[in-house]
Amino acid sequence: MNSGIYRKIMIATDGSESVRKAVETAVEFAKLSGAKLYAVYVIASGKPLRPYPKDVGWERATFEHFRAEGREATAYVENSGKTANVEVESVILEGNPAHEIVDFAEKNDIDLIIMGTLGRTGIQKFLLGSVAENVVRHSIKSVLVVRGETVEEGK
Repeated sequence: MNSGIYRKIMIATDGSESVRKAVETAVEFAKLSGAKLYAVYVIASGKPLRPYPKDVGWERATFEHFRAEGREATAYVENSGKTANVEVESVILEGNPAHEIVDFAEKNDIDLIIMGTLGRTGIQKFLLGSVAENVVRHSIKSVLVVRGETVEEGK
């Protein structure tokens, strides 16, 4: 079945176990609609990251660690898509996660953003904020938030 409702779907991934359910949902939506799936991972930073001089090797190593984490997270989506016969393009961005997700969706004419949430409660939600919540608030594109396991305070 190819509904054609969605041509471009984006799954925002951080590579965590809690986002796996959202990946499954995104792949299924893409398969049913015949859409291309974009696997987007954002390296969170306060400023753009670029190659660093040799005297600050720890910053470069940190950047490379996050880049490798992003490749692993998007590779998981690619493998899930391949199994379902869904075309997947991986994208690694740098900056504020919510802003980068919204900006990518707008610039690339994404029809649907799919993302997971940990379902944090209480002070954890207040202190950590929520990328999903910020994307929902600021995106002009449709957003589907797939709930993962609820994480309660103290656990």
